[in-house]
Amino acid sequence: MAVVDIKPKSGCKYDIVSLGEIMIRLDPGDERIHTTRHFRVWEGGGEYNVARGLKRCFGKQAAVVTAIVDNPVGRLLEDLICQGGVNTEYVKWVPYDGIGRKVRVGLNFTERGFGVRAAVGCSDRANSAASQLKKGDIGWEKIFGKDGVRWFHTGGIFAALSRTTPEVIIEAVTAAKKYGTVVSYDLNYRASLWKGIGGQEKAKEVNRSIAPHVDVMLGNEEDFTAALGFEVKGLDASYSKLDPTNFKKMITEVVKTFPNFKVVATTLRNAKTASVNDWGAIVYADAQFYDANLRLDLQIYDRVGGGDSFASGLIYALMEGKTPAEAANYGAAHGALAMTTPGDTTTVSLKEVEKIMKGGGARVDR
Repeated sequence: MAVVDIKPKSGCKYDIVSLGEIMIRLDPGDERIHTTRHFRVWEGGGEYNVARGLKRCFGKQAAVVTAIVDNPVGRLLEDLICQGGVNTEYVKWVPYDGIGRKVRVGLNFTERGFGVRAAVGCSDRANSAASQLKKGDIGWEKIFGKDGVRWFHTGGIFAALSRTTPEVIIEAVTAAKKYGTVVSYDLNYRASLWKGIGGQEKAKEVNRSIAPHVDVMLGNEEDFTAALGFEVKGLDASYSKLDPTNFKKMITEVVKTFPNFKVVATTLRNAKTASVNDWGAIVYADAQFYDANLRLDLQIYDRVGGGDSFASGLIYALMEGKTPAEAANYGAAHGALAMTTPGDTTTVSLKEVEKIMKGGGARVDR
């Protein structure tokens, strides 16, 4: 029996719809943000990356709900999204004010890091169109009731963008549950995002209001503490990030408060250097924990988006009715592969994911 009850494909226009901000990522490549003279342009966003992964790697029909300013930069973002295969029919286009005083596209400058020099992210996203979404802006009844969606994904990054975005999430997940759509949520706590709107206490208040609507919750023990307020006695800071003991203790307490969580999952990683990470994953379902078989001393090319690609691999496996153990392995393999290429988003295939799951090595394919 499947751990989550997913609607059949028939009668649903989309397998996955994500709600969140999509930014333009400006990447200096091997150089640094403050010294480069060249940037490569990508698109990315914590919630969007999950939908894009499900489309590009796993062949699922995907759409995104967001808002974008209607100017040439916004249309560049649209073009990037379309190249990723994600449908834009639910995008709210916002008129441009001429200079971006009232509305704009968010920018994310990201340098990859190397060795002892950590990766660096610098966001420039205030007054973005997506952050100004409010309750009533999106036709959720049409999306979930008329068009039909099997799975809906959003997260704590979008929730932290403004005082109105949590209301949009509540409106969305309420409609999703009304029509039997599975809801997943990535806590993704970022102190910098919450700082100007109430800090950690506000993060707890907002995420605790959303959590009762969630079927599949993603986040590590720090996320569950900072974003949901769980303080579990006996957590040992000496444990390696690849030792799931802390996560297991935390989630045992979390599901007592939120028994609606059918699945809870996290990546397990430890950054030895910016270029080498320990990597693994664990999934909770059916009152049991399932460790991914994949445990890697992973060479990192670009770490951004690894957790989102873990999420899309996990969701794919659950959509396909695979076991929680298999879901952990699909997620871990896809997340690992995503960090071997530049950009936030995946460039790999299902065949490559399953090769890694089976223990395939890095010998050249000819």
